[in-house]
Amino acid sequence: MLQVPMGILLQPLQILFVFLSVFRLIHPVLALDPFTESLLSLKSEVIDGSNTLSDWVLAPGVNSSAQSSQIHACSWAGVRCNENSSMVIGLDLSMKNLGGVLSGRQFGVFVDLLDLNLSYNSFSEKLPSGIFNLTSLRSLDISRNNFSGEFPKGISNLGSLVILDAFSNSFSGPLPSDVSKLQSLKILNFAGSYFSGPIPSEFGSLENLEFIHLAGNLLSGKLPLELGKLRALTHMEIGYNSYEGTIPWQFGNMSELQYLDIAGANLSGPIPRELSNLTKLESLFLFRNLLDGWIPHEFSRISSLTSLDLSDNLLSGPIPESFSELKKLSLLSLMYNELSGTVPQGLAKLPELESLLIWNNYFNGSLPEDLGRHSNLKHLDVSTNNFVGDIPPGICSGGMLLRLILFSNSFTGGLNPSISSCPSLIRLRLEDNAFSGEISLNFSNLPDITYVGLSKNQFIGGIPHDLAQASKLQYFNVSGNPELGGIIPEKTWSMLSLQNFSASNCRILGNVPSFQNCKSSVSVIELSINNLAGFIPDSVSNCKGLVKMDLAFNNLTGHIPAGLASLPVIDVLDLSHNGFDGPIPSEFGSSSSLKLLNVSFNDLSGSIPKEKKFWAMDSSAFVGNPKLCGAPIRACHHGPGELELGSRRTQKLAWVLITCGVIVLLITGAIFGVLHFRRGGKGQWEMVSFSGIPQFTANDVLRSFDSNDAMEMVPPMPGSVCKVVLPTGITVSVKRINWRPERMTIMSEFINRLGNARHKNLTRLLGFCYNNHMAYLLYDYLPNGNLSEKIRVKRDWATKYKIVTGIARGLCYLHHNCYPAIPHGDLKASNIVFDENMEPHLIDFGIKSLTQLDNSSSPTRARRETGELEIWTKEEVYMDLYNFGKLVMEILTNGRAEGVEAVNMQTKPKDSLLREILDENDIPPSNVIRDEVKLVLEVGLLCTRSRALDRPSMEDAVKLLSGLKTK
Repeated sequence: MLQVPMGILLQPLQILFVFLSVFRLIHPVLALDPFTESLLSLKSEVIDGSNTLSDWVLAPGVNSSAQSSQIHACSWAGVRCNENSSMVIGLDLSMKNLGGVLSGRQFGVFVDLLDLNLSYNSFSEKLPSGIFNLTSLRSLDISRNNFSGEFPKGISNLGSLVILDAFSNSFSGPLPSDVSKLQSLKILNFAGSYFSGPIPSEFGSLENLEFIHLAGNLLSGKLPLELGKLRALTHMEIGYNSYEGTIPWQFGNMSELQYLDIAGANLSGPIPRELSNLTKLESLFLFRNLLDGWIPHEFSRISSLTSLDLSDNLLSGPIPESFSELKKLSLLSLMYNELSGTVPQGLAKLPELESLLIWNNYFNGSLPEDLGRHSNLKHLDVSTNNFVGDIPPGICSGGMLLRLILFSNSFTGGLNPSISSCPSLIRLRLEDNAFSGEISLNFSNLPDITYVGLSKNQFIGGIPHDLAQASKLQYFNVSGNPELGGIIPEKTWSMLSLQNFSASNCRILGNVPSFQNCKSSVSVIELSINNLAGFIPDSVSNCKGLVKMDLAFNNLTGHIPAGLASLPVIDVLDLSHNGFDGPIPSEFGSSSSLKLLNVSFNDLSGSIPKEKKFWAMDSSAFVGNPKLCGAPIRACHHGPGELELGSRRTQKLAWVLITCGVIVLLITGAIFGVLHFRRGGKGQWEMVSFSGIPQFTANDVLRSFDSNDAMEMVPPMPGSVCKVVLPTGITVSVKRINWRPERMTIMSEFINRLGNARHKNLTRLLGFCYNNHMAYLLYDYLPNGNLSEKIRVKRDWATKYKIVTGIARGLCYLHHNCYPAIPHGDLKASNIVFDENMEPHLIDFGIKSLTQLDNSSSPTRARRETGELEIWTKEEVYMDLYNFGKLVMEILTNGRAEGVEAVNMQTKPKDSLLREILDENDIPPSNVIRDEVKLVLEVGLLCTRSRALDRPSMEDAVKLLSGLKTK
């Protein structure tokens, strides 16, 4: 028998064993199911900055034979399979911080997919048309990404689609009309992109549609009347576009409609009375259009109505009496119209009424006696009308009143007990009325009050002694109550949140209270035209946040405290018309922030500090002090060769000089008369100088324009700017604007608002000189250039951070501290200028609004200068935020990312973008300031979001930049 050696026999067995072992390891890959393979391919395409798809891997040692009929990916995050894991029916990748460009080639295998959710990510470029091969889809959510270009064709392939949500992307071109073939569709959302052209009339054939949202695009044309055929529709939101024409009356046929919003849509004509057929309607928003005529009284038939906002239109006539039948009405907003008549008494009986906003109309008469008694009223704003009478006695009976805004009317009477103890009250504005009696506010019962405006009334009895109990009070103004009297409460300056305290022209007595515990939040103190006596306490140096102090026209005495000069941000200090004596503290010469020191008409002595800033101040800030000398008034020292007027020779010389002076004056007067006559064809020139600023005259400005030595170039065209040296020696920047004579009043009023805007990051408007056809605006001249000139200069991070936060704070002041808000309107690098400390200042703020006022033809638009909120400025405020975000990107990239490039940074992964910026600024990734750079980048990205409503407010942006969480 043949004997085979044992070694030879074992050799093939060993080879077989090795082969089987390797086969067992590679078999899962060889047998990989197509679903798992496609998902792994998808993972390889996307940018997963947060590693949220970390579990999209094959587990080691998977037994192929045991799982041959199952899909490996069923256990992965976001993947949903059927009960036996044999098919993928859902894919949810929402909110996973994913980015990149999708090819769509993987989707072909998912023929049974029912739900696809890619929302809240950063996918960009074109939406892959391969998605439309998922013919079983019921829900497609691609919202809150950055898909761009035209919406691809092929959506009609998804015949089972119920939900199509493409909200907040960057699509452009026309809306896809083939959506109309999706007869199962119930939800359609194309809002927040850049779609243009008309709404397809074919959308009216979507008979099962319940929700349509097309707002915030660039849509135009007439609204298709076919939309009235959408009988199943419950929610229609198609505003914030620019249509033409009227609201089709056929919209009244959408019998199931509960929510209708066509705000900000450029619609005109009357409101169709057929809308009253929408008897299930709960919310109707038609604000910020050009609608005219009367409000249809038939709206009273919509008994389900809870919110009605028709504000910012051209509506006229009265509020329909029939509105008293709207028992569920919670919000009624009719502000910024041309409505008139009285407020129906029945409105006060509405049990659900929370907000009544009717300011800036022509209403008259008294407010309803029962207003506030039958509902939990929260917001009442009737400012800028012609109301008379008392505040309704039960205005805060519901205990929920947050804002009571009644300014600029003719109300009389006193503050009733309902207001005096209204613990919910946050904001109280009663200024510019005829209220009288004592200020009977019980501040210990107003724990949340932040704003109290009582100026320009007839109050008496002094400021309440418990004012300091209002721990959240930021703004308090009782100026212009000439018989108020009393004293300043002792603990006023130690109030925790106080920023602005104004009590000018109130006949206040006593001393200025101690500043021992003055809080750094106190920035403005205005106490002029009173009867204050005694000294300014030395403890005023504790008020480190003080920007402006006005104590003019009082009876104060003693020395000016040197501590005033040490205040780090003091800008304006007016101590004129008092009895101060002694010298001006020399420490004022070292103040880097001081722009004006007015000490005129006191008993000061010695010399004015010799620093250059005092030479630039007008002499009117120092006159009336016979013992005071130095520039810009008389010289201090008399030399031995000085003229002695007692000598006969000197008297003759004096007469010669006087005669020559008179001749020169006559010649100058004749020349100026000719020049003035030449200009006079456009009307008499007037000059307005703002509070705390040396008093320029129109002649000062006009003479400067005729002096070749005093200026570089007269601004020849509207909008142009030049540098001018006034006869007083002050250098200013001058900007010219033109206006029509009929617009002079309203535009000059707006310039007055600009002149009263004071912030360390705003360029001061010193005054303006004007006639019937034009105005010259005079600004502080800042010689250190603008950001556009310096943007490409590499700077250390601290300087960049200072520039970004300075711009943010200036813009925040315009948006949130000016009432109503002032949009900048043209925020860009060339409109950011620098002072001697390289502190950024905004220039040209509000100029675009001035231009709009001049171009407006509507009397309603022309009078929209007062009110608690300016609806018409919202779009510009949003654009300011967008432009601020672009500026941030420019600063971070040393000017590389300008314009479109700054916006395109939205599409890049944040981590790689941060690395780029760190490299460009020579900041190592491990550096401790990396988080600061990341925070500023995040703010820039938030502010350049494509949809305006997704951007933060400027107040929130400042909080973020300061490292604070938004509330």
